[in-house]
Amino acid sequence: MAKKNQKMVEEITAMDVDFAQWYTDICKKAELVSYTSVKGCMVIRPYGYAIWENIQCILDDMFKATGHENVNMPMFIPESLLQKEKDHVEGFAPEVAWVTHGGNEKLEERLCVRPTSETLFCEHYADIVHSYRDLPKLYNQWVSVVRWEKTTRPFLRSREFLWQEGHTIHATAEEAMEETVRMLNVYTEFCEKSLAMPVVKGQKTESDKFAGAVATYAIEALMHDGKALQAGTSHYFGDGFAKAFGIQYAGKDNKLAHPHQTSWGVTTRLIGAIIMTHGDNSGLVLPPAVAPIQVVIVPIAQHKEGVLDKANELYAAIQAKGIRVKLDDSDNTPGWKFAQYEMKGVPVRIEIGPKDIENGQCVVAARYNGEKQTISLDNNYETLLETLTRLLEIEIPEGMFAKAMENRKNKTYVCETMEQITQALEEKGDGFVEAMWCGDEACEDKVKEVTGVGSRCIPLEQHTISDKCVCCGKPAKHMVLWGKAY
Repeated sequence: MAKKNQKMVEEITAMDVDFAQWYTDICKKAELVSYTSVKGCMVIRPYGYAIWENIQCILDDMFKATGHENVNMPMFIPESLLQKEKDHVEGFAPEVAWVTHGGNEKLEERLCVRPTSETLFCEHYADIVHSYRDLPKLYNQWVSVVRWEKTTRPFLRSREFLWQEGHTIHATAEEAMEETVRMLNVYTEFCEKSLAMPVVKGQKTESDKFAGAVATYAIEALMHDGKALQAGTSHYFGDGFAKAFGIQYAGKDNKLAHPHQTSWGVTTRLIGAIIMTHGDNSGLVLPPAVAPIQVVIVPIAQHKEGVLDKANELYAAIQAKGIRVKLDDSDNTPGWKFAQYEMKGVPVRIEIGPKDIENGQCVVAARYNGEKQTISLDNNYETLLETLTRLLEIEIPEGMFAKAMENRKNKTYVCETMEQITQALEEKGDGFVEAMWCGDEACEDKVKEVTGVGSRCIPLEQHTISDKCVCCGKPAKHMVLWGKAY
């Protein structure tokens, strides 16, 4: 059995051997996804979808707490509607999938399978917004979208993926900007508290902003291999879409004005972010807030009298506490079960056997650091329940966050010249680079051409490294976060 367990772990390619293959191995062997006959699309299996459901549940509550309502828009967009905002359609044109026939009949007008829904919301706003009393509208939808990606990878980049897209419309620019920043902060709080994943909040450069936006803000996370991942975005549109779609409202002064809009979204790539931020060579390591199973009970010598009875008692007590718990009483060996639930990233494992029962105790192991502790099984299991609550709500999330922060700290390089960037990446490997920038797009392009790292964002929290641009040496305007990205 030891050899079998060893083989299970060895089936995951070590991350320092081939990080991309390690990632794919975890996606498949932790039963998160399967491939399909539709190239670039994936089946999200029950365990993977359960993670997404937990993400969805937490975020949906956060959205509703900030006054947002859920709606649902069609998945098809007429070509004429998409064409109304020039910059927007040009930005998405290479990724659009088109429907040309309905049954055997050719359509009079092509229909785009939504890559995003700004145009649909604008059409709807034009129909329902007439007065300042109709504003603001704070909407969100949970849907799938299609973008015809050339290179795909499970969760990170697929032709169809799940996401939420928030769309709001406001009377003034100030209100819309407040919304843009508010939702960026909601994403930050969710990632750092629920996913134990540190992020950097920042504004995208002009060349990297969303098609049709006045300004795009993002949260950037650093993966274990030193590559950046854009974990969420929030866009301020100004009144450009409103003008293109003829959306006007009568103000309190009875004069017509164009409203201001935002949109913001996160996708199933957050599951990929969890894998690459916290995973190890034994498999997934899941933050308790989104783990489908938070605690697994593994009976030892379960064929012996009283073991399964006690395990079932533990199960009932833990479930009554509102913890997502599973009792594995299958006929697989304990060693196989240990490897299986490590692979699946279950945050806490409880071991209970005849000797434990005799001594009035059980063993509790934390997945993220492997630490074990012996816990007393006192009256009503108070000590055990208090321990589990502390682990799941405080110790494990804080420990995982600190571990991820340490990785980011070790892989963040402060540089004043492009030569320093190249040297740091060659000697230390990929990571975030902090360097000054003059604001010229030519310099932004040159840095990427010479060093291989592109601008990720202009961090909202600025500090000065020098007064000169890392590329041209002219006066610098911003400190920029650079990196290679997924």
